[in-house]
Amino acid sequence: MRRLLPPRALLLLLLLPLLTACNSDQVEHLSNTKELAVEAANWEVKRIMPADLLRATAWAGDSLTRTAERELRQVMAQKLAEGGVAAALPFCHPEQLPRTDSLARVLKATLSRASNRPRNPSNQATLSAYALNPADTTRLVARPSQEVFTYQRPLVLSDQLCLRCHGVVGQDIAAADYALIKQKYPRDQATGYQLGQPMGVWRARLERNGIAEFWTMKTRKVMKKRKPLF
Repeated sequence: MRRLLPPRALLLLLLLPLLTACNSDQVEHLSNTKELAVEAANWEVKRIMPADLLRATAWAGDSLTRTAERELRQVMAQKLAEGGVAAALPFCHPEQLPRTDSLARVLKATLSRASNRPRNPSNQATLSAYALNPADTTRLVARPSQEVFTYQRPLVLSDQLCLRCHGVVGQDIAAADYALIKQKYPRDQATGYQLGQPMGVWRARLERNGIAEFWTMKTRKVMKKRKPLF
């Protein structure tokens, strides 16, 4: 007569293959758990506070105006090298240049310039001494309505090339070049500047949804690249 195993011993016998299959050496661990955690955090619904939107307006305005300044310097250097002031003059509209215009569309922003000594009369404005402060930290950010934000900072003559059109006539600007400028802009006042001097202000009008999207992208968590082991 066969002797039957106790129920507990029989259960252990049945579970033995499963226990051996769970050997720690055979468990496959996920190698990108940090990346997955970061991505999960980025997809969390987060509440954007009014102060966050004002901070994002300053970031967006800085990004837009610096893009405009970089692109203008590149275009002006190229055009002045190709054909002097005559070739460069039609392109001195940074808010209309391709990269700047593309970024403005992403931010849902309208970029403009204002000065109390403009070249183009449409840019004429009475600016306060504070608005013309050349300090790089000067920013005026506001929210005039629920859906609209505004940004302003000084526009400073920061490149030697700009003196070719905005410097002192007869010293930085050749007489023939100034004649071209006056032909295109008869009411021009934008000369006599020196390097480092404020010429006016950048102004941007931005929509809330563009600012919110920019804040979201700027605050996304980004994983640092791992250094190779070998």
